[in-house]
Amino acid sequence: MTSHDALLLVSFGGPEGPQDVMPFLENVTRGRNVPRARLERVAEHYHRFGGVSPINRQCRELKAAVETDLAAHGVDLPVYWGNRNWTPYLTDTVRRMAQDGVRRAAAFVTSAYSGFSCCGQYAADIDRARAEVPGAPEIDKLRVYYNHPGFVEPFVEAARAALARIPADLRDRARLAFTAHSVPLAQPGRERYAAELADIAAVVAAEAAPGHEWALVYQSRSGPPSQPWLEPDIGDHLRKLHAEGVEAVVVVPVGFVSDHMEVKYDLDVEAAELAADLGLTFERAATPGTHPRYVAMVRELLLERSAGPDAPRPALGSLGARPDVCPVDCGHARP
Repeated sequence: MTSHDALLLVSFGGPEGPQDVMPFLENVTRGRNVPRARLERVAEHYHRFGGVSPINRQCRELKAAVETDLAAHGVDLPVYWGNRNWTPYLTDTVRRMAQDGVRRAAAFVTSAYSGFSCCGQYAADIDRARAEVPGAPEIDKLRVYYNHPGFVEPFVEAARAALARIPADLRDRARLAFTAHSVPLAQPGRERYAAELADIAAVVAAEAAPGHEWALVYQSRSGPPSQPWLEPDIGDHLRKLHAEGVEAVVVVPVGFVSDHMEVKYDLDVEAAELAADLGLTFERAATPGTHPRYVAMVRELLLERSAGPDAPRPALGSLGARPDVCPVDCGHARP
């Protein structure tokens, strides 16, 4: 059924205690000359939650769900997990795979879009980990899946549920704001990233809230003010809605696969507090997490890859399915 003998879950990683926070942030920003003061400000976001990012717990839950799904469908593969920026580190996981005799693995990354930050950097880290491990297995990164029905359908369901939580007298006039992590305009693959976000936001809006006005906005930028990044920022957008007399907004974090720190703090704390200050009724839609459709998608991508390039590639929206091996516009070069 599959040409691979293991599945590798690759994620970003996050601290699991107060003592981990600053070393983790130093890992993430190494070589980027980020001021210490900026790291300390971001560290406070984590300390607000006890110094623990939810992302590792979410990866454990996803790994367990994928293992259950594979077994239920007769796919007998071990599932490994490695992070780019915190334990379990990707290189250590690849070393364990080699010791276990894995020869060829498929890699599923917890980032759905094209572009350097979402795809290219993960591919480079996989290559780096393999280079550091003698006898490392071949690792095939599964394709970009932002428009796969298994990723999109959970957002449609979540957006409908969030809209239903808006008071009935405001619901018909509520706006939708689709959010994603901002990136510098100079980052390779930025154009493709923005186009994919806009394409799939349109699909979710049409399915979940036909007739409602919506916008694509960005969040969580970390660069200096002088460096241009994708805009508008979610905070600026909320102020604009308030100025227009809008009374309710549903925020759909379509750029994220799970409720990690950029969702829990930047949306559930910062954006929600700003909305309250402005008098905006605010609801945030859930991310896919371990939604059964999302979990099943992992298996579908694995089997699709094994079936070869002529196998059907389900995709919603107007841009079509991404190829197994990303072309230049995916942003595989460091800016």
